[in-house]
Amino acid sequence: MSEKPPYKLHRELAEKRLRFALFTVSSSRYVSKLRGEKISDISMDLAIELIERDGHKIIHKDILDDDISMIRERLEKMLEMREVDVIIFMGGTGLARKDLTIEAVKPLFEKEVEGFGEIFRMLSYKRIGAPAILTRATAGVSKGKAIICLPGSPDAVKLALKEFLGELPHLVYLARQ
Repeated sequence: MSEKPPYKLHRELAEKRLRFALFTVSSSRYVSKLRGEKISDISMDLAIELIERDGHKIIHKDILDDDISMIRERLEKMLEMREVDVIIFMGGTGLARKDLTIEAVKPLFEKEVEGFGEIFRMLSYKRIGAPAILTRATAGVSKGKAIICLPGSPDAVKLALKEFLGELPHLVYLARQ
């Protein structure tokens, strides 16, 4: 009788239903939010749809400014919440001066999941070619939670969630060991 590979055992032991906190990082949407204007956020809507369709729950969602302090403060708050398993930031992962999500989030990683960004860029390259190098998408873990930083485009959010959503229970399980 052969033993199961560790990854299969981990998947069996992992929580099947995760709880998500979702954040759009966008100065223009943040200003609209402050003004009380109606906001179109296709990436957020798509993320909610895909996550809920997979049987998970959205605990918190918000729009943040492209501001290191604001992003980091919100991440720190989510890291203290027992009812959150996965934190996703959408936007601010590019190379423009205002793109500060990575600078805000990465210092709080206990461990970085380098393969996430590598595979995301490889999959993006297959779809869009060389412009895939322009994202700094990444993931990490801290305090037993998965933290993911994605580009803000709907296509990027869709690609990442369709490819990686099924592996997040395993990732969270390992982060808690």
